[in-house]
Amino acid sequence: MASNSRRKKPYKKPNNVSMPSPSFTRFSHKKVSVFVSLVMIVGVIFLLGISSNIFSGVAQVPKLYSGQVINEFPHDPSAFTQAVLCITVVFLLGISLNILISFACVDRSPKIYSIQVLNKFPHDPKAFTEGLLYAGNGTLYESTGLYGKSSVRRVALHTGKVAEVEALQKMDDSYFGEGLTLFEKRLFQIGKFTHGMDDGWGLATNGKVLFGSDGTSALYQLDPQTLKVAHNSVLFLSILAVLFFLVIGKQTVRYNGLEVHYLNELEFVNDEIWANVWQTDCIARISLEDGSVLGWILLPSLRKGLIAAGHNGIDVLNGIAWDENDNRLFVTGKLWPKLYEIKLHPITKHFDTGVIEQLCIPRRS
Repeated sequence: MASNSRRKKPYKKPNNVSMPSPSFTRFSHKKVSVFVSLVMIVGVIFLLGISSNIFSGVAQVPKLYSGQVINEFPHDPSAFTQAVLCITVVFLLGISLNILISFACVDRSPKIYSIQVLNKFPHDPKAFTEGLLYAGNGTLYESTGLYGKSSVRRVALHTGKVAEVEALQKMDDSYFGEGLTLFEKRLFQIGKFTHGMDDGWGLATNGKVLFGSDGTSALYQLDPQTLKVAHNSVLFLSILAVLFFLVIGKQTVRYNGLEVHYLNELEFVNDEIWANVWQTDCIARISLEDGSVLGWILLPSLRKGLIAAGHNGIDVLNGIAWDENDNRLFVTGKLWPKLYEIKLHPITKHFDTGVIEQLCIPRRS
């Protein structure tokens, strides 16, 4: 849970940061190719040396002599053939290895995506969105922040109508509501923490463990079965009770070696964690294997479109919901009047690393 001043401040992207044209970057593998070529040359020289030894009794003579042919015998050329064959095999293997290295050295930097808006839906412009999830049958669950206004609510997707705010949970005025997830038919919203995490921002699940963010570059794994108070525990507020879960894992999220701080709302999508990055118009696709960023989704057009339409009081992009059954992706933001269904389009030419750093990785203050 960030400080009140930090969370209340509307975020405005600097005017001088615009979406640049993508520029193609190339990955050089010259050093590897040179090494392979040297190995090939050494191999050929070695085989030539062997072949010279094979023919030493035939081709190498210390002196010149004249002589008389006494008998003629057939000569087996197999030794020469074997030497040529060995040299050819080494040469072809070297070429094949070089080709394989060329494919292996293709730029594997994170994929960059633009978006296409498929549908727009009404969204409560007073909702300071902290968590969002799709529950099926045209229903969303949303958690909101701000002291005195935090809640967990059920929302009709097509109308944006908020239902059962009081029936679910209207939080105490002393709590700042944060991320939300649905686990085993129970809703969990982050309230505050005791130990193990610095703060409470985002929450998601793969159905086995929970994933949490605290506004740093850390992605936590939490044990939902540990329903007891324990050391290094994390405090959650559910709609039923106050529960404690153990932090059982932690990864640092990085892009090209840089830590990606300010991880905010989380969503589990196709074995990845997708995270809003606070103060940016970017969503990071995060690998659960090593915490590396697999891709970036760029969404500045949404916020810019709302501002152009006169919605100057909006705050940052925050809120990702994934419809697993129909493969639909929804996004919104804090105090946004719209919720969007979007489709991703890979950008074929890569952005320069520095451009992505500028757009998607805010500096840690």
